[in-house]
Amino acid sequence: MEITVNHQPYSITGSCSVIQLLTAVLQIPESGIAVAVNQSVVSKSDWSAYHLQPGDQVMLIKATQGG
Repeated sequence: MEITVNHQPYSITGSCSVIQLLTAVLQIPESGIAVAVNQSVVSKSDWSAYHLQPGDQVMLIKATQGG
């Protein structure tokens, strides 16, 4: 299936949850990250149950320090 993550296309085989996308596909730590799918925020507690669908637009937002 084809999805888009931060405006970059990704091809994923089979079913994929948000947590699987972060850890297995993108290989990024899950701390300090907010996830929105199709412009709706997905609660971190739902990441393992939320399965992506073909054509989904995923936006990852990383918290940064600054002032």
